[in-house]
Amino acid sequence: MESTQQKNYTLPIIMMILLFGMISFVTNLAAPMGVVLKNQFGVSNFLGMLGNFANFAAYAVMGIPAGKLLEKIGYKKTALIAIVVGFVGVGVQVLSGGAASFAIYLIGAFIAGFSMCMLNTVVNPMLNTLGGGGNKGNQLIQIGGSFNSLMGTLVPILVGALVGEVAKANITDIYPVMYMAMGIFAVAGIVLFFVSIPEPHITKADASLANSKYSAWSFRHFVLGAIAIGVYVGVEVGIPSTMMLFLADPATGVAGGAASAGVVAGTYWFLMLIGRFIGASIGGKVSSKTMLTVASGTGMVLVLLAIFSPVSTTMLMPVVQTDPTISFGTAEVPINAIFLVLCGLCTSVMWGGIFNLAVEGLGKYVASASGIFMMLVCGGGIFPLVQNFVADNAGYLASYWVPFLSLGYLLYYALIGSKNVNKDIPVE
Repeated sequence: MESTQQKNYTLPIIMMILLFGMISFVTNLAAPMGVVLKNQFGVSNFLGMLGNFANFAAYAVMGIPAGKLLEKIGYKKTALIAIVVGFVGVGVQVLSGGAASFAIYLIGAFIAGFSMCMLNTVVNPMLNTLGGGGNKGNQLIQIGGSFNSLMGTLVPILVGALVGEVAKANITDIYPVMYMAMGIFAVAGIVLFFVSIPEPHITKADASLANSKYSAWSFRHFVLGAIAIGVYVGVEVGIPSTMMLFLADPATGVAGGAASAGVVAGTYWFLMLIGRFIGASIGGKVSSKTMLTVASGTGMVLVLLAIFSPVSTTMLMPVVQTDPTISFGTAEVPINAIFLVLCGLCTSVMWGGIFNLAVEGLGKYVASASGIFMMLVCGGGIFPLVQNFVADNAGYLASYWVPFLSLGYLLYYALIGSKNVNKDIPVE
């Protein structure tokens, strides 16, 4: 019976992993677009990151409604609605290029954020559930994260290659990537429509939740974990996006401008891909707590090295490049960038570990918890915005104190905050 169930769940698992990749493809388009917006409209680093902020701000608005939607109509219908919304969001961003409008681009990024929030609400609890929770649930999320990182690797490289000379950067240059995103949505939507998705949490009686005096908010480890996911996404996005601005800046950066900066940023996501492959391979044996502890502690050390190393010291760094084909090459970069790129290995395993720790022991509250969890993902827009405000006023490297303090909180959560102290609450 067990092998039959596993066989039946293979296609849903594959579908959830593909959706994980879509989330990364569209989300990671926002940060490198900061280089384009900054130069096309002559705005500051802070304003250049507003597109990224708009994308993540949608999580704050849609997080809890997405969880409610998941409870009412299930995984499949929620995902299909998300795909349609995502297609529209990227379409509006395409229109912003023709109109040369900063405001229209921000609206498109906000709409796309709604889609990413809904998809995240579906894929994380789905993969965790199909894996049976615990280490196996974490392992499946890590596998999904590997495909997520593959898409994340390609986007900044493609954007950098399409932009070419920073001084001439324009939204219309990025059309091929946007068309690719719309194509992914269209194909995934058609496939998902015909795929059967199990609905494990939708079978729970609504009355048992409605009449309960408890909720996901009643669990301390979940509340701290929801905060941790917002902090984590801020770190994951803030490190490479600010690094790309740093490297694309003629005064402090690297030869080749935006193209080279995009290649280096893409290598950060490539290391996240490698890290997630490692996380997926050991996820069944190594606990989420151990993974998060080691990753956050190591990340703090790397960020400190980046802050205090001299920019004048440069090194040849192995990078992933796309010209003329996807291959390995080298780029001469400030040593600070190397330490920041290595952070990709640390951030790679954090998402799955935090989610796994935060929902452990929640039982019937998992679906609503997932919506709350997604609401806090808005940290991916807030923390990079704060970081780039610091970058405008104190310099790029000084801005990395924001990720450093964030990683300190994640270390606290791994060691102390993730313990379930509310085991007396009934969850069946």
